[in-house]
Amino acid sequence: MTKLSVNINKIATLRNSRGGDVPNVVQFAKDVQRFGAEGVTIHPRPDERHIRYQDARDLKPIVHTEYNIEGNPIPKFIDLVLETQPTQVTLVPDSVDAITSNAGWDTLKHKDFLIEVISEFKRNDIRTSIFVDPVLEQIEGAKVTGTDRIELYTEAFAHEYQQGNEDAIKPYTDCAELANKIGLGVNAGHDLSLDNIKFFKDNIEGLLEVSIGHALISESLYLGVENVIQMYLHRLS
Repeated sequence: MTKLSVNINKIATLRNSRGGDVPNVVQFAKDVQRFGAEGVTIHPRPDERHIRYQDARDLKPIVHTEYNIEGNPIPKFIDLVLETQPTQVTLVPDSVDAITSNAGWDTLKHKDFLIEVISEFKRNDIRTSIFVDPVLEQIEGAKVTGTDRIELYTEAFAHEYQQGNEDAIKPYTDCAELANKIGLGVNAGHDLSLDNIKFFKDNIEGLLEVSIGHALISESLYLGVENVIQMYLHRLS
């Protein structure tokens, strides 16, 4: 079964918009795990506009499932990951002012940098994943870096699938097949939703984990968090 990791950035965004500590991100992380989620994902950014670096520290003692911290490996982020020791670190090449993730790594161009960063995390027994576009050459490049997994950037699939183009899955199917062949685990995320998750999962061989935040939180406004998590788990089973 593919694991569901809930990205709770949007809960922090809501909290920060009003000040104070409502909703409480630690309590929300406890709740999504109680409702059946098999992981908690956060993506702190340098300006801390949603998840704060202190949130990462506060969440560490209560995340008893998969704890996944995403971000651009700037020195401050690397120090945070080494301090908190999550289950997994997912490297994302965000620019400082990015609203949300909008591209995968060029694993060929940034090979030496990624090798250096990943080796540091692996020395500390932290599983690593690289956010990549569904391009075969980038999967091959990811293997050279020493990463344990890749995370397929699924925005293009989600957009095309919404337009009725099921063939948009093919680059992802091909990349997952290659990743499995060369010994890389396969994660996925970005714009996955209740509408497209079953089709995606059914077509991706060996999909280990999906990280879903914006859609899941938005769907929960109408359907309730516990109910939505159960709906995702059913589609992923």
